[in-house]
Amino acid sequence: MRSPGPTRRAALLGGLGALSIAAMSGCTSDPAPGVPRIVVATGPPGAVYREIGAALARLLDEHLPDQEVVTVETGASHDNLRMLADDEAHLGLANLDSVLATDITTEGSTISAVGRLFDSFVHLAVREDSPVRSLSDIEGMRVSLGTVNSGTEFTAAQILEVTGVRPEEVRLDQAASATALDAGDIDAMFSLTGLPTPAIVDLAEERALRLVDLADTADAMVGVYPESYFPATIPATTYSGIPACPTMSIPNLLLCRGDLPDELVRRVTETVYTGAARLAEQRPEAAQINVRTGISTGVVPLHPGAEQWYRESKPS
Repeated sequence: MRSPGPTRRAALLGGLGALSIAAMSGCTSDPAPGVPRIVVATGPPGAVYREIGAALARLLDEHLPDQEVVTVETGASHDNLRMLADDEAHLGLANLDSVLATDITTEGSTISAVGRLFDSFVHLAVREDSPVRSLSDIEGMRVSLGTVNSGTEFTAAQILEVTGVRPEEVRLDQAASATALDAGDIDAMFSLTGLPTPAIVDLAEERALRLVDLADTADAMVGVYPESYFPATIPATTYSGIPACPTMSIPNLLLCRGDLPDELVRRVTETVYTGAARLAEQRPEAAQINVRTGISTGVVPLHPGAEQWYRESKPS
């Protein structure tokens, strides 16, 4: 079993700043029942999943005084789904396309949804002086598809399968991909993440980058997988010196084990959605978290505890 870490709350909370639970309306500080130690599966270095997962864990740790909440670094979506299915984590983040490619929605599933959080955007980043102007230009080039078992790897593989483009595939996490792109060790990097992704933010401050226009790719993917992918644009204000770029987006879900107590999941749901404004102070993509879209989890069933809180909150 993967060893969750860190186990000390001080380590979990380090570097994220203070979030005041007292400032959140509608939250209760009564102890929650069930699991004494909650493991949140997040993501790899340089990825939004890792940072927003840590922020969510901090929020839960403060709001659920009867539980210790810890994070574990993972490869992202597919790794998180595996950990949830194998009872190695209690909560985890995953992209909807990765979820739809699994059998978790079948009868007897052990995974449920707490809710929809924010959307991830497909990036294909290159150096400014790169000859790559379209997806087809990466044919035969060295391209990072993300780390093994990540949502980036899965979505990039889907894109290559649908389009028939065949680069030389490399598997690196977000931070390592940015380092390799900067050094010229790879020609391009895929990234599926919320906006902005820390690895690309940091690299764009050091050297001139471009995002490749994926409008045609988005149309092709929506045609094949209409439940997973949606045409979108990465705004010009996202990264330093990088103009707006057409691409596609994918919803992200916060998932949980189906055997968690209803009352515990109800309080987790309450904490996340009433604390969204505070989370957004740490991670900008958290501004998308709201009750109205939270219930839009597609074919992924909501946990009964989450359903209870949504009914009580009566979103309009």
